[in-house]
Amino acid sequence: MINFLTTLISQKGDYIMGRQALSKTTKIRNLFNTGADVTWKTLRNKFDLKSPAAMVGKLRNEGMMIYENRSSKGVSYRVGTPSKAIIAAGINKVFGKQVAYNA
Repeated sequence: MINFLTTLISQKGDYIMGRQALSKTTKIRNLFNTGADVTWKTLRNKFDLKSPAAMVGKLRNEGMMIYENRSSKGVSYRVGTPSKAIIAAGINKVFGKQVAYNA
């Protein structure tokens, strides 16, 4: 064991000891994946974001279905499942208006 450690220390190279730090985007994505509501203030203060709305927009562009809830207490975000109308709108945007099949 001691021989292993001494050879490890004496060798030159890039050795990463420990875990790699997560990016802010990954931390926020993990927070949303817990299923809890996330407030604007939490994103602003805990994660030190200048524009939480921009981060939410970035995650939406990556495919997360994030809904915004506005109330007298402020703005909160949550992850949900898309409705049938949103899926239909996306299909129409990609494939164009589909023609109904008549038998």
